[in-house]
Amino acid sequence: MSRNQVVRKCCSYVSKAVVGLSSQRRHFSNLPEATIYGGPISQTAVKRFTLRELMQKYKKKEPITMVTAYDYPSSVHVDHAGIDIALVGDSVAMVVHGHDTTLPVTLDDMLLHCKAVSRGARRPLLVGDLPFGSYEQSPQQAVDSATRMLKEGNMDSVKMEGGIGSRVAAAKAISEAGIAVMGHVGLTPQAISVLGGFRPQGRNSARALLVLEHALALQAAGCFALVLECLPSPVAAAITTALKIPTIGIGAGPLCSGQVLVYHDLLGMMQHPHYAKVTPKFCKKFANIGEIINSALEEYQREVTSGEFPSAAHSPYRLENDQLEPFLVDLQKHGFHDAAEAASRASEQDRGPVSSSKNPSVGS
Repeated sequence: MSRNQVVRKCCSYVSKAVVGLSSQRRHFSNLPEATIYGGPISQTAVKRFTLRELMQKYKKKEPITMVTAYDYPSSVHVDHAGIDIALVGDSVAMVVHGHDTTLPVTLDDMLLHCKAVSRGARRPLLVGDLPFGSYEQSPQQAVDSATRMLKEGNMDSVKMEGGIGSRVAAAKAISEAGIAVMGHVGLTPQAISVLGGFRPQGRNSARALLVLEHALALQAAGCFALVLECLPSPVAAAITTALKIPTIGIGAGPLCSGQVLVYHDLLGMMQHPHYAKVTPKFCKKFANIGEIINSALEEYQREVTSGEFPSAAHSPYRLENDQLEPFLVDLQKHGFHDAAEAASRASEQDRGPVSSSKNPSVGS
């Protein structure tokens, strides 16, 4: 055999070995053959809503939409609805974790929620809230926290509250680090201890002008947009007109550049009487999803208690063909007489509306 023939034969063996390994590799994967909660993923390219698109809408005076999202399911809904901006808000502390304020949530908490949202929201601009305690100490701390939001949380930008000196310095440092930052003035929930509660702001001329000063300072620091929360409509309108960046209102009237609401609030997720008393006055419920959830859970409780669920229709898995009798015999041989009788009764119950052609085997 010539040298060339030997080389070709060796290459053939190597090629077959590589193919064999690649065909076996999937059996060692910890991923399912088909995506479950993470799919299906569209094969067409998704055009992300970027800061460029945001500014185009702003210049055309087209209303901007923003909704909070805290996990994969909510982000998928926000994405599907065509919402422009998905905000992973520190309000997660209240509506998801059950705290009375936003203060307890940590940066690590926020990163976990940001990662989940980024997997579901493929189109919206993603904004991650910097939580209390993650940016106030120094501009360097602010940049470090914002960097983690982008690198670990997969966010497009960050949001921070307040327009006084240290907050403006933080916003400026974040912006100069090349990270897009959204500001937040008016009612700033992280400052609840000095505000004396969740109270509207800017209700007299002096305080209204102070909010405007804060907004202008944040714009000068490099913020690409501002959230205006719980302000009288004339004050929000004046600030929106004075600025050259978009304003996103929440309880600030209709004349802002856009609007934002909390996911759970607008869907009517929370139904207990206490929550009804403390729901913000500005929030419109576009659905009563909480009532539907409560009804479904009560029905589930009733059907399980009565034995109605699961029926044969929801007990789809069957032994392989002709394996019932051998299974019963084996149980009897091993002394499991009661177990054999139970298995026999279960088989009788399975002979319900599920047709044999649709009965998957145990291994399917």
